[in-house]
Amino acid sequence: MTVQALISLPGNESTGAALAQQLNVQLLVPEVRAFPDGETYFRLDADLRALSTAIVCTLDRPDTKLMRLLVAVDNLRHRGASCVGLVAPYLAYMRQDTSFHPGEAVSARAFGAVLSQHFDWIVTVDPHLHRIRSLSEVFRMPSRAVHCADLIAEWIASNVREPILIGPDSESMQWVREVAAKAGAPYLVLQKVRRGDRDVVISLPDMQRWHEHTPVLVDDIISTGLTMNATLRQLQSAKMRPAACVGVHAIFAAGAIESLRTFRPTHIVTTNTITHSTNAIDVSRLVADGIRSIAG
Repeated sequence: MTVQALISLPGNESTGAALAQQLNVQLLVPEVRAFPDGETYFRLDADLRALSTAIVCTLDRPDTKLMRLLVAVDNLRHRGASCVGLVAPYLAYMRQDTSFHPGEAVSARAFGAVLSQHFDWIVTVDPHLHRIRSLSEVFRMPSRAVHCADLIAEWIASNVREPILIGPDSESMQWVREVAAKAGAPYLVLQKVRRGDRDVVISLPDMQRWHEHTPVLVDDIISTGLTMNATLRQLQSAKMRPAACVGVHAIFAAGAIESLRTFRPTHIVTTNTITHSTNAIDVSRLVADGIRSIAG
């Protein structure tokens, strides 16, 4: 059923407004606040009977958002909404997709199970899938992942002179290769060894033949920035041109953006899946297309 109304949760107002305009549907903004004890208050004064709806809520820092999201979807269903989808431009908990050590929880499976119990469908942007081949392995509901390789390639082609794209590790090979082909640029994929959440070692190949090119570090998520920092440090040692840093999802843990800026990159650019000062690539049209493909 075609979506008739979008409900944007706090922090998603600009995304909700852009999607409502793309889809030509009404945007409803609920009253959401916390009681003194931290519990969620939610109120939406609108007639939802028989409406096909979708909640817009990007899921960075998910642990503080999940209960709010569940209260919202329960309210919509109780008020008579015929369908409730989830538009989560950034989708959390996809990293831990297996038990790397005995006794570890597979949080991707747990998170997918919770959302699948409450929503009719989900749309997201470039989820961080490694061993998971498809979102259908995580969700027991229709799902769509839209991809912004074209938009990133367009930005690089328009803003970087003689780019050479650099991917952080072998898992980024397919994605970086696609962006490079669309941007008409060469690419390299590095070797990365992660020895801990905040300990990354990067192996940079001989860069002599690329000295006339501008390095463009491309990754799907910029979180701690450690991988990009390690790469920027080695590029500086190799006396390469100042690099540009491009990411899909602007997580930016505490201190990450400041740390990247110490290397003086020409640009630090992300898409607007998560609202951040580095947003320069708009994915609202892609997300709207994803919604149309899944909800009519």
